[in-house]
Amino acid sequence: MNDRAAWYRQPILWLGAVLFAAMLAASVAMIVLGSRHDDTALPTSGSTVLRMPAGRAAPSPAPEAPQ
Repeated sequence: MNDRAAWYRQPILWLGAVLFAAMLAASVAMIVLGSRHDDTALPTSGSTVLRMPAGRAAPSPAPEAPQ
């Protein structure tokens, strides 16, 4: 068998393996970070659908222009 044609000498396979491992590690890291840092609940005053506000919130007052 030709050593130059062996599967472990093909750089595209190693690149694919490294990219797959990086994607897997990033996915696990995002799951861990998401489970450790919960979102704070927003105040709602009205009906909800699947725990999401069904209406718009009152607009915040416009900031004053600097003088």
